[in-house]
Amino acid sequence: MPTERYFAALTRLRDAAIPRSWQQRLLTPRGLLAGFVVVHLGFLIFALIVSLQGNAFSDTNIYRAWAAAGFDEANLPSGPSPWVYPVLAQIPMALAGMFGPGPFFFLWVLIISVLNALAMGTLTRWGRNRAALPAAWWWLVFILLMGWLGFARVDGLTAPIVLIGLVYGVSHPFVASAILSAATWVKVWPAAVVLALLAAARRRGAVLLAGVLVTLGAVAVAAASGSVHKIADFLTQQGDRGMQLEATFTTPWLWLSVLHIGDSHMYMNTDINSMQVDGPGSDVMSKLMQPLFVVAALAVVWLIVRGLRRGVAAGHLDRTALFLAGSLTMVTAFIVFNKVGSPQFMVWLGPVIAVGLVHDRRAWRTPAALAVLIGIATFLIYPLFYTALSHNNPVMALVLTARNALLVVLMWWSARRLQHLGSAPEEAPRAAPHA
Repeated sequence: MPTERYFAALTRLRDAAIPRSWQQRLLTPRGLLAGFVVVHLGFLIFALIVSLQGNAFSDTNIYRAWAAAGFDEANLPSGPSPWVYPVLAQIPMALAGMFGPGPFFFLWVLIISVLNALAMGTLTRWGRNRAALPAAWWWLVFILLMGWLGFARVDGLTAPIVLIGLVYGVSHPFVASAILSAATWVKVWPAAVVLALLAAARRRGAVLLAGVLVTLGAVAVAAASGSVHKIADFLTQQGDRGMQLEATFTTPWLWLSVLHIGDSHMYMNTDINSMQVDGPGSDVMSKLMQPLFVVAALAVVWLIVRGLRRGVAAGHLDRTALFLAGSLTMVTAFIVFNKVGSPQFMVWLGPVIAVGLVHDRRAWRTPAALAVLIGIATFLIYPLFYTALSHNNPVMALVLTARNALLVVLMWWSARRLQHLGSAPEEAPRAAPHA
């Protein structure tokens, strides 16, 4: 099969690049720990240097300003950005800002590093599950590939929390839902995994109860911080925005702008600091994205429920496999059917694929390879050549188009796997996630 030959070629390339003796050393708990420390120490050292100069980096400049203002617009001489996050995002921002603006960036990166360590430990059962070490290494490489998209954005903070929730999964639905719901109240995207859990779990009442309790806690935090009036801002602030440059469905208008057809053009939406594309029909597509988004999410839920029913009828039901495939399908749908296409969205892919690799390494190596290609393309887009892309560079437009096509392929793969799990008995997985 072409796929088998492809992975065989990758294996030969790996063996040629890394001696077998080093591979054996790296695939140990000590080797993983050394790799984790090296990767995260590099980010921490850079963050310390930037912080000692009194600066922050990328979106952490906005987070720092909000924390310094006590999350009150009245204390901002000129708002850096409207508040677009769920209310629990205030907690990590407040923690990073507890010693003032100076060390904010370093503490922010330190918080994410600690969360990544907790997630890595949970994924590998603190090194006791040797079968999980390759998946942990894959996630570490993906973290490195994502670079500052995973350390200077809220998405990188929620990714390890989602990974922990995925590991608990359908075997501990209340705990998983509580963790994932808390992450959702920091950044919305973990709701994709919550929906998959609700569809796949046996005890759906536990999933709903945990979600309700966490939501009540979020309201309490908003009340304590005087932010109840903006608890729904993350839903309302971005409703009128246009098609962002990197979004999958923006691709036709991207090329219209590159080729200077009609009055299609790129422009900066300064209100939300977003590069967008405008052209014939773009307003209509922008309005269609929300219903398309809802339809896609409902379709994924239907596939999961269909798989559950057929699995029960056939006597071969792997709820974890359905949950993980459903999570990846839902997450990729959240990216593909989104008029916001920010590069940090690619961070969302890492946790689901890492846990999938632990559950069934052979089946999940395809999305793992696709995600690496997506990560490489994203790195080329941002931070390397985003300026060229935003100035109608055709080469970078081609790179972005390829990246978006890979996202569609990844969504198609995950949906096909979900359909397969609901159509035929699945072989026993090689290794199952654990609590």
